[in-house]
Amino acid sequence: MIEQPIEVVFDYIKYLKNQDHYSRWANIDPNMVKAYRGTDAHVGFVSAWSSEHPDVGVGEQEIIGIKPLERIDYELRFIAPFQATEPAYMLTKSIGDTTQVTWGFQGHMNYPMNLTFLFINFEKQIGGDLQAGLNKLKEILE
Repeated sequence: MIEQPIEVVFDYIKYLKNQDHYSRWANIDPNMVKAYRGTDAHVGFVSAWSSEHPDVGVGEQEIIGIKPLERIDYELRFIAPFQATEPAYMLTKSIGDTTQVTWGFQGHMNYPMNLTFLFINFEKQIGGDLQAGLNKLKEILE
């Protein structure tokens, strides 16, 4: 819950470049190389990253849908250290003068990678990283 009207919150999160300020992954490697294509806050905008850090790797994120004041959909394309294309989203809901923000990610791993990571609870790990990002977002906007 962010103590700001939905218009303020949505106007901030619709800019993909702003994730550099609150996403845990965007801040792991200070030497990460970033590149952008398109117009931020619009469908088709792409934020790409490249890092030697094993927790970051190489990939890009594209805005694939925006429903103003409600939802932003992304496509995450991981290139290294593994290849995968997965959907992610951010949802906003107005509750009085506050805004509820939900940040989600859906993913799976194909064989044989799923065996390699069999004993890692990705839902817990990624969920914790997303929540840390939401906590930072709250700190920024309040």
